[in-house]
Amino acid sequence: MSVQLFVPSFRIEECLAEIRECLEKGWTGLGFKTAEFETAWKNYTGLSHAHFLNSNTVGLHLAFQLFKSKYEWDDDSEVITTPLTFVSTNHAILYAGLKPVFADVDESLCLDPQSVLERITDKTKALIFVGMGGNVGQYRKVLEICRARDIKLVLDAAHMSGTRVDGRHIGGDADVSVFSFQAVKNLPTADSGMICFKEAEDDERVRKLTWLGINKDTYARTASQGAYKWMYDVEEVGHKYHGNSIMAAIAIVQLKYLDIDNSFRRQLATWYRQHLDGHNHVSVVPTARGCESAQHLLQIRVHNRDNLMLALNEHGIYPGVHYRDNTDYRMYAFAAGTCPRASAASKEIISLPLHLRMSKADVDLVSELVLRYAQ
Repeated sequence: MSVQLFVPSFRIEECLAEIRECLEKGWTGLGFKTAEFETAWKNYTGLSHAHFLNSNTVGLHLAFQLFKSKYEWDDDSEVITTPLTFVSTNHAILYAGLKPVFADVDESLCLDPQSVLERITDKTKALIFVGMGGNVGQYRKVLEICRARDIKLVLDAAHMSGTRVDGRHIGGDADVSVFSFQAVKNLPTADSGMICFKEAEDDERVRKLTWLGINKDTYARTASQGAYKWMYDVEEVGHKYHGNSIMAAIAIVQLKYLDIDNSFRRQLATWYRQHLDGHNHVSVVPTARGCESAQHLLQIRVHNRDNLMLALNEHGIYPGVHYRDNTDYRMYAFAAGTCPRASAASKEIISLPLHLRMSKADVDLVSELVLRYAQ
């Protein structure tokens, strides 16, 4: 028997029924189910706008591209970001021709507000906050810093589908929030995402940017009447970034179960903490007060991370690491040594197995082995 880090679960028959409807209708691309899921997502989150994409990564690129052109930022404009994230977060800044400036993290592994303040210059135009593992960290303080200085706040909510603070879904106070529905996320498809702008004009424009700059999507043109439905304009250079109805069909089903699935994830995390809290050699990454986390990850810190992972592997336990300090990569080595807490965490963190097919016995086993081998 083995215990994997992630094993996605799908309501297979329900997903197939939604997909069958796409196939029978003959519409698998943009529109139809994508529009239906956008409405469902807005109803679920309370966010004003939502546009379905083919990934979270393209959403981050679109956010920076749109803001850069809208506010006429120069190429030397700076975006404050974290080095402890999946590399796509920081690639998106470079895609838009902007400059990433790395700030350090706090104990939650999210951006530290004091480090953010120290990085702000007259070139700072935006900040991207990553909700690590579904946690909000000190997001509220970072938001206040951005608002006071007219810095655009991009929320990388790849791990935050279902995260709530004081009963409200995360994302409504950011200038834009971008979610991920990639295969192992809490709301899994094969790969897709959602971009949620605060302003209606930004939502309207991003819908053109994801469809090559064309001002009428194919679904709207097909649904229209008359001989001129092929008459559209191309207003600017856009991308082929929109989502499709097959992915949206799966997402519609998965959304119905997101809250109950996240509740089970939090229960798994509670069982882990019951075993691991208070032990000298293991530190569980804390969840911010008032945060009902989506609990995409349960992370611990140990001093012998690599050896512990090898020992767990020998027992059929396969944890992960989220993430390696991005300044260790050649692409971002210019900032090496600037974020010591992120660098230290990068050498210590382990993401323990956490998915819907796990049992309490699995958690007990993983925890027992962690405590046996942690140093």
